Amino acid sequence: MKEYKVLTAKTPDEAEAVMNQMARQGWTVTAVTKWDTTMAYRLAITFEKNV
Repeated sequence: MKEYKVLTAKTPDEAEAVMNQMARQGWTVTAVTKWDTTMAYRLAITFEKNV
């Protein structure tokens, strides 16, 4: 069975830190989606892990 988690990041550096932290916990990135807001953009990072 798989478990999924979605986290957000404000910058590419923050995204990299989040992805590295989650990888150490056994999570794999399955998707990264960028969306624009009025003043900035965000990255939604989807992770997957077998449980």
